[in-house]
Parts: sequence; C-alpha cells; structure tokens
Amino acid sequence: MNKPMEKKEVLQAIVIADSYNENMQPFTGTSPLALLPIVNVPLVDYTLETLCRNGVEEVIIFCSNHIGEVKQYIQKRQAERCSWSVGMTVTIISSTSCRCLGEALRDLDARHIIRGNVILMGIDSITNANLAGLLEEHKRLLKVDAGAVMTIMLKDGVPGMRTGNEVMIAMEPSTRRLLYHQRLAPQQSKGSFELPLELFLINRDVTVCHGLLDPQIAVCSHMALPLFADNFDFLTRDDFVRGVLINEEILNSRIYVSKLAREEYAMRVNNWQSYQMVNLDVINRWVYPLVPDMGISQFLQYYKCYRNNIYRHGDVRLARSSELAGDLAIDRHSSIDENTYLYQSTVGQNCTIGKGCRINNSFLFEGAMIGDGCILDHCVIGKSVAVGSNCQIRDGAVLGEGVEIPSGMKIVKTLVQAAPPDSEWAGASKKLADRAYTVPEEQCEDEYNSDDDDEVKLLNQPVFLGELQRAYSPSIYQPSDDESESGEASPVQEDENIFLSEVVESLKRGFGEQTNAEYLILEINSSRYAYNMALSEVNFYVVKAILQILLLQENVQSNTVGTLRKILAYFGVVFKNYIRDKDAMLDCLKAFEEMSQSHDTIRQKIAQLVHYLYENDLVREEVIIEWYEGLEDESLQKALCKLVDWLNESSDEEEDEDESE
Repeated sequence: MNKPMEKKEVLQAIVIADSYNENMQPFTGTSPLALLPIVNVPLVDYTLETLCRNGVEEVIIFCSNHIGEVKQYIQKRQAERCSWSVGMTVTIISSTSCRCLGEALRDLDARHIIRGNVILMGIDSITNANLAGLLEEHKRLLKVDAGAVMTIMLKDGVPGMRTGNEVMIAMEPSTRRLLYHQRLAPQQSKGSFELPLELFLINRDVTVCHGLLDPQIAVCSHMALPLFADNFDFLTRDDFVRGVLINEEILNSRIYVSKLAREEYAMRVNNWQSYQMVNLDVINRWVYPLVPDMGISQFLQYYKCYRNNIYRHGDVRLARSSELAGDLAIDRHSSIDENTYLYQSTVGQNCTIGKGCRINNSFLFEGAMIGDGCILDHCVIGKSVAVGSNCQIRDGAVLGEGVEIPSGMKIVKTLVQAAPPDSEWAGASKKLADRAYTVPEEQCEDEYNSDDDDEVKLLNQPVFLGELQRAYSPSIYQPSDDESESGEASPVQEDENIFLSEVVESLKRGFGEQTNAEYLILEINSSRYAYNMALSEVNFYVVKAILQILLLQENVQSNTVGTLRKILAYFGVVFKNYIRDKDAMLDCLKAFEEMSQSHDTIRQKIAQLVHYLYENDLVREEVIIEWYEGLEDESLQKALCKLVDWLNESSDEEEDEDESE
C-alpha cells in the first residue's frame, strides 16, 4: 500500500513592524520604525536578512503606522533583487486600527494565513542566532508536550545593565518549562525581588535566572494565535506569558525557554539607549555576518574596512587634518572638514560636517548638516537636520527629521521635532526655534490609571543615550599592520580554496538533484559571509565552479559549447545573479582564462565558449575586447584574435549603418 505523501511545512515568520509606544520619538512621528537606520541600514533589512538566512520562505510584516512608506521600501528592495528577496516572499498586512501586538495577532488569526509553527519577532529585534534551530527545538518539544504553545528566546545579559529588555524568570531546569516571568524596568536600581512561595512548594526543582536579555523572538505553535483571539486582555507578549502561566491547566498550554549560546547575538532596539548599543555592536562585528563592510542585504562589499573598526564608503570627502578615532561608519557622498574629530559614531549619506567639530557617540542620519565648531556628544541627528555653528547637542538629545537649530544654541537631554504638536490633546511643547519644538510628553487620562498602566508606563518611559556601563571589547577583525588603507582585506589562500570547494559542492548537489537554482544563491552568499569574500572574488569563483562542473560532464570534449548550453540552462539564474555589470563580466572572463591554463578542453574551445557568452548576452562586446587587450598569454590571444576581429568588424559596420541613416 502506497504511503500518503507528507505535506512539506512552509516555514513562516510574523514580523510586527510597530513598537506601539513612543520610545523612539521623534523619529517614529514622521517615519516608520522599520526604516530606522542601524549603521546606515534600515532595521527591516537586518530582520529580513536574518530570516532569509534561516530558510524562512514566507514573511508576513504586520504594519499599523506609515504603511505606505514601508510598502514602498519593500517593493523597491524587491525590484533591486536584494539578497533576502531571493527565495523568500514578503507580504505586508496592514491595519491602522491596531494599537498593540495582541490586536495585530488577533487580526492575523482572523485571516487564517498562519498554517503551523511560526517565528514571531519584532522589526526592532536584531540577531544572528540560529532561528531554524530554535524552530526544530520547539518541534521536538511538541512531540513530548502537545501543549507547548511557545518557546521564547533569551540570552545572558550584562550585569547591572537595564535597557527595558531584561527579564527575571524561574524555570524547571530539566525541561526548561517557564514557571515565572517578570520584566525589569529600564534603569531600575532595585536589587532584590519577591517570588511567590507556591512556586517553590509546587515544583521540586526551580532555577531562577536574573537579568536575562529578551529580544522578543519566539516560536509559536498553531495554538498561540487562537489564544490571543480568545483572550482580549492579552495586549502584549508579556500579557500572553503571564496569562498562560496563571491559567496553565485551564488553557492546557505551556511556555518553554531557549537560551542562546554565548557567541550568538540578540538585542532589541526598544529605546535610544539600546539603539546606541546595537549600533556599536554592529560596528564591532558582534552581529557577524551582519557586518557593515559585507553590504547587508546586498550583493556587494559596501564599505572599506580600516583599522579600529572604521568603515568608509569609497565616495567620502575627508579633510587631511580630520581625525577618525575608531568605531565609525561613514556613508557615501558625505564630507568632513578640517580639524574635526569623530569617535564611536555613524554618518549617513550626503552629510556635511564643518570645521573644528567634535563628534562622540552620535548618529547622523541622511542629509544632516553640521556647522563649524559644533560639539555632538551622545545624540541623534535626524534626516535633513541643519545645525548652526558653535552649537552643543549632547546628553541624549534627539533631533527629529527637518529640525533646524540656529547657531550658538545648546540642547541637552531633549527630544526635538520640526513642527509644533498637531493635536490640542498633546502635552506641553516649548518652541526652541522656527523649526524646533520639544516633543510633548505622552498624556494619560485618569480613568485609565491602574496598577497595570503604571507598570506599562514604567516600562515605556524614555531612555536617553548616555555613557554605557560597559566597555566594548576590540573587534575580532583586526587588519595586519602592513595592510594598506587603500586596499581591501583579502582572505588567505586557504579560505579561497575552501570557499571554492563549498561553491562547487553546492552547485554539484543542486545540478544533480535539480533543485530550485535560486536556493544556491543563498548557499553561496552564506559561504561568502563565512569567509569574508569580496564580491569580485565571489564572481570569479562562481564561474570557475561552473566550469569545473562543465568538465565533469560526458562528451564535453566533443561538444564543449553544447555542454555549456546545457549547464547554463540550469545555472543561468546563478550566473546572471553575479555576472551583471562590466566588472563582473571581466571577473567571468578571467575565470575562463585561468581555467584554460590547466584544462586543454577549455583552452582549445575558448573562442567558441566566449562567442557563446556574447551571443546569449551574458558578456558584452566591449568587455571581451578590453579583456583580450590585457591578455599576456600570446597563444590565448592567437586563439581569440579571429573572434575579436569579427567583433570589431561588426561594430564598424553598425557605426557605418548609423551614419548612413
């Protein structure tokens, strides 16, 4: 009797695109949280890149604010064929009426689009953790306990650090079943906590963990969303956890804990202090492979990496007397004038920084303009902000989009927006300048005041940038002393060979099994990040790997071009993904050149193979001619001379036809 075919479970993820609080004001007043830049890359790219790397096939982004901007950005990145858009579908579900995570999940439950176990995370959660492993761990728990409704991810925190991400839990040590959960308020100085006595009377073994980081990442079973739908008092994930713990027997549901390994990173950007920490962590490469120079969600090496974790785009104007002290990222089209000092900061695109400025632990968004003699210390400068000369912006001040600060002004520990409050119900706001108003404090009506509201207010209170309580360790990446600052760091030869062998193995397996070729791009990119390969090297080795597989085929000596046609019928998606522009085409031809040195089959048919690439628009005419003119191997030039003469003649004929017309 034939066994019924098992339906493959599609790996889904829910990403909540809003924080449903005012912690990131004034940025979220004018822009979506999803586009908050971390080292000049929007949060959403980090989230989607992580999910893509973990094999997620469907992502549902639930959005309640600035919906049009989020949709526009996602569509733009998909049109650009960024790395996470390959093999992963992203759907945006929107509802302007949702005001909390519970309402968002109730909306999704009503739509019946979640089909099984699902990864649940916020757009503001940044991690390099193995989420696929977390999912498998949850599936194993379900086999033992059918009531395992959720597995939450936690990580050991830093002693004394309070960002609002920390929790205290009690769990059963053998099964890691959660028994008690309490969130620690930001900057809380309290050193002792009370635990219910029955916790220890009912359970034989209890492990209490204090100060764990909660990045708000979890795996939910199919029972989780219906529980949110049935319990309207579940507004946040903490409400859900508390409700399940109190009513375990009634709901027949249990929650489990998975602790991250020491080398895995996870953090939530839930206020400006954690924003500062995550930026510095990314710069210090703790979120590897999500590091600035790799070009997060891009198929290119975006920054050059210099000593002391200084990342600079190639198109930056830097005055000779300026000083870059370390832990910096400076984006394209930006300029830094004479005698300016920068340390532990990020500078976005098209920023202008004047003479004699001192910038420390500050984050400048796209288009910011800083006048001469300014001091920026532990602050955020929003998009298109203009700061006059000799200003001081410090101690956690945040300037929202379009703010203009006149010369000589000092702003300390203040949130500033460009326009006055647009609602009469907003709190008091002070005018600082024509385009600078303090952000009004959130107002709470008396009828809603309760113990729960006080707890929510305590957890969502503003947390400003400030001196961190810990010193960041040096980066794990340290270029050698003899590395030229004008050159890029190259992997050692051994890494190149390992990378090539991994690419060959991936391509051979894919070709043999005829799997979706787009998945091979994900594998190649994963290997690229693992061995820190420049994009030009990836182009070269991908083509070299394809040629190695070509040589393994039957009848390749008698029908070399036909075999290449057969190979590229499958590998065409991979080939075109990497060989796009002029530089990549040169990399491709150099791979053919190198392979011809050691393989007579390719050397004898080099002209026919290159002609095939030309005829199929895989390599352009001018690239072939440029490559040919730079060849040092005379015998190879001789083999290609007729092809190049033909290309030149056809080019001349086209020019004559154009002139006659």
